[in-house]
Amino acid sequence: MRFLIRLTPERDEFRVPYNHQHYLQGLVYRRIQRTNPDLSLRLHNPKVPKFFTYSLFMTEKRKFERGKQYFLGYGGAYFYFSTAVPEIAEAFISGLLEKPEVELWGERFLLKEIKALYEPEKLSGKKLITLSPIAVSTRRPLFGKPRSYDLAPTDPEFYAHLKENLVEKYTALTGKPPEDGEFDLSVVLAKPKRFEVKPGIYQRAWHMIFRARGDEGLLRVGYLTGFGDKNSIGFGMVKVDGRKTRVKKTWRGGGRDRERKEA
Repeated sequence: MRFLIRLTPERDEFRVPYNHQHYLQGLVYRRIQRTNPDLSLRLHNPKVPKFFTYSLFMTEKRKFERGKQYFLGYGGAYFYFSTAVPEIAEAFISGLLEKPEVELWGERFLLKEIKALYEPEKLSGKKLITLSPIAVSTRRPLFGKPRSYDLAPTDPEFYAHLKENLVEKYTALTGKPPEDGEFDLSVVLAKPKRFEVKPGIYQRAWHMIFRARGDEGLLRVGYLTGFGDKNSIGFGMVKVDGRKTRVKKTWRGGGRDRERKEA
């Protein structure tokens, strides 16, 4: 399940900090807690897989200022949300519709509309583009103690970890390992980004264009829940390159004018 969430800003010019994923994470959890407190409590358990991800926060127009920790946005704002769990989708979307006023990093927005999007029938061989960068980490010894180490597409371990991560998610979602399990990823373009995910805690991740081939079940898990690690912090969401967005249902802000349509 994948959604496009459009927001109308209170001001004509508004700030968007570069390190903003944790604000969106907070929004997701608050809206889920509003409509399904039990689910919210389960998702706060660090040992429970989250099975959702979201894109970076985007604006119709933007302007960059040198030396600032934010860019200026103009016009509308939007982001994408995706999950493989219907209960999570229902709780988050219902929470947004019940409380359409949104405050993020001191800026105020009003929910304009939510669009439920059709998913591609086939993913293997398609060119995929990140909507939020892919983070892949491992543990390596440093001065005798294991430390988190961020992997890059130049590391063979990067691809092995991606596959292992997808298999774990697939098995947790379905209760059984994938029948095929084949997975291959070829990078077309990769660009590193460094994000502050918590005060003083940084994550290196990769904006990528790539082709993934293999088991459709594995690829769909990556498409719906995110590729790589830390998906619930806003990493690993992708879209199919060049695919026209097909809308299957739209909710207007405040729960008005529900309609169904296809592109």
